[in-house]
This record gives sequence, structure tokens and C-alpha cells, in this order.
Amino acid sequence: MAQESSHAVRAAGPHRVVVIVDENSNPFELGCATEIFGLRRPETGRDLYDFRLCSPAPRTLMRDGFFTLTGVADLEAADAADTLIVPNRPDIEVPRRPAVLDAVLRAHARGARLVGFCSGAFTLAEAGVLDGRRATAHWQWAESFRARFPSVRLEPDVLFVDDGDILTAAGSAAALDLGLHIVRRDHGAEIANAVSRRLVFAAHRDGGQRQFVERPVPDVPDESLAPVLAWAQERLDSALTVSELAARAAVSPATLHRRFQAQLGTTPLAWLTGERVALACRLIERGESRFDVVARRTGLGTAANLRALMRRETGLNPSAYRRRFGPEAG
Repeated sequence: MAQESSHAVRAAGPHRVVVIVDENSNPFELGCATEIFGLRRPETGRDLYDFRLCSPAPRTLMRDGFFTLTGVADLEAADAADTLIVPNRPDIEVPRRPAVLDAVLRAHARGARLVGFCSGAFTLAEAGVLDGRRATAHWQWAESFRARFPSVRLEPDVLFVDDGDILTAAGSAAALDLGLHIVRRDHGAEIANAVSRRLVFAAHRDGGQRQFVERPVPDVPDESLAPVLAWAQERLDSALTVSELAARAAVSPATLHRRFQAQLGTTPLAWLTGERVALACRLIERGESRFDVVARRTGLGTAANLRALMRRETGLNPSAYRRRFGPEAG
């Protein structure tokens, strides 16, 4: 469950995101962080983040020597971060530089939000900030992670884990999911959707979804869920059931359930609930203050059900969500 963060964008200026890049870091995750947090989004009408890269060395050789990164700030930039994204790299058995671990510890001590993409969880665990905390890492390294860091509550079969002030993503592409989740936490569903549209990426995949699916490319004939998903998204205000979704897809409920698990890594009911909560968030952001109306228009039924499900999915009840992300939010 997402938790309300004390690291929301400050009124005094954009939230500062700093990425530490270290020797042999993966370019893909660096690109994900840059794309989500570093690019200007004029369509949103505001600057979302103040973004910087830093490194413990003037020249940083990226993974497998593909290229060398130069011209970024030194490690002192990490001391000004509101959110610090720690370095990840494939050589998980090689200890991180003490200077990097010290920077992570200082950031944690002053209350900064810490983020690890993929093997970045190893950096956080080496720094000691994950002891007794929930985290995830790439499934390929789960056994190694557990052996080295038994005090960490590893969840190896999810896309990402939001543990409040420390967030971890399982693998390369899951960095995009976690990045958009952070944007949603900081700025709300509308802004996160705008960023995802620019990325041409799914606006929301819940962190609890599995890291990989059984059949990522459908066999012939096409068994894609896209048509039934689009049909359901246009009818969220209706009392849709799993049986109705299955009938629309011309399959049995059991077959539909298997396809959801194989293609989306979740269940039909969980997907439907997530879509309804996301719609509720958008309606509140657009100014709808009557929560019984929001509940009815999203198919969540009652204001009480809306409160319970929004709290579970976003960490905020509707009133708190409106104060933070509504039209009059400061």
C-alpha cells in the first residue's frame, strides 16, 4: 500500500531529485530516471522536479564500458536531495564505494526519500537502511540478496515496493512503473497520466503485480485482453462483474482469470478496482467534491467504499487526496 509521503513537492520550489551514478551503473535505469524526473513537462503547467546527476568520480565508466559519463556534479550534490536515487549495477558482489554508502546514510538520516532501481536494493541494503524494512529486487538475484541481507523483508515477486520513505523496483522496466508511482504520489493521477502519455507507457501498474508473466506474447489466435479492457474502462460506472468481463471476451471466468494472470500479472477484480480508484482520483483532481457522486461515477458504490479503497490504493482518504491534489491545492 502506498503511504502518504512527507516529501511532496514543496511550495517553495520543485522537489529535488538527485541520482548517484557509480562505476558500471546501468544506462537504462539512468535513462528512466532522467526521462521521468529530469525532462520539462510544459503541458502540466509547472516544473515537476529539480533534477541532477552526481558521481563520486569525475569520469564514470558505465556498464560494460559502453560509454563514459563526465561533466556531472560531485557527490556533495546528494546532500541537497529530497529524493535520492542510489546507484545500481550488475556486479552485485562488488561492494559499493564507502563514499556512496555514506551519502545514502546521510540522506536517510535527514529524512530524504531513497529509491533503488533493480540492483539498487543492494546499495540500500549495504548502507544498512533496509534492515527490518520491505524491499524488492530482480528475481534473478533474490537468493543472493536473501543470503547477504537476511534482516531485509524481501518481496521477490512484485514490480516494486513502496515502504514510505524507501522505495525499490524489481528490474529495469519496473523502474518506469516505480517512477510513475512516485510522480502519482507527489503530483496526483492527472500529472502521472500526462507523463505516462509522453512515455507511451502504461499509466499505472500496481506494485504488487508479478515481475514477469507466463506468456508475454500471445499465441495465434490473438488472445490479447486489450479489447475487453478498453470496453470495461468505458463502463466503470456500471456494476461490472468478472462474469460480464468474461462474457465480453467470450471465455469462461476461469479462462479470463488465467489470461489476466498471464498477461497482466493480476486478477480481473484487482484490475477493475485499480481502474475505478484511478478514475476517482482524476475526478477529485478535476474538482468533484461530492464523494457520493465520485463513488457512483466510478462504480465504487458508496462513499464509505470509496474511502476504504482509496485509502488502501493511494494511502490517502478522499478528503486528504482533495486537499493535496485538488484544484485549490497549493
